[in-house]
Amino acid sequence: MPTGRVKFFDDEKGFGFIASDEGNEVFLHASALPDGVSTIRPGSRVEFSIVDGRRGVQALSVRILEVPKVTSANRKPAEDMAVIVEDIIGFLDQLGSDFKKGKYPEQNHGKKVAILLRRVADELDVD
Repeated sequence: MPTGRVKFFDDEKGFGFIASDEGNEVFLHASALPDGVSTIRPGSRVEFSIVDGRRGVQALSVRILEVPKVTSANRKPAEDMAVIVEDIIGFLDQLGSDFKKGKYPEQNHGKKVAILLRRVADELDVD
């Protein structure tokens, strides 16, 4: 099976590209990620199968081998994180109010909040 590293991945659009170890660029759609995974961090080492699609080579059945850790050298400045955390508190307050009324967020909004929370968690979990 081919291997490579995720070059970039756009959470909102649901796709990105893998730089394969053979030097090829391979299209990566969110549907090829493992079950329960909706995003992947750039630099992640992956193993995948490929298929020739209408627009070129596309990854299928991606298996994540290694995820790069955020280090203190490349984390966001504390001032930026303060603004992000304050915004998250606002999102969560609204979600809490909706839950008290018996309403879950719309699927699209829920996914965006989940992605945001994962990214903040990654910033907090540094080596």
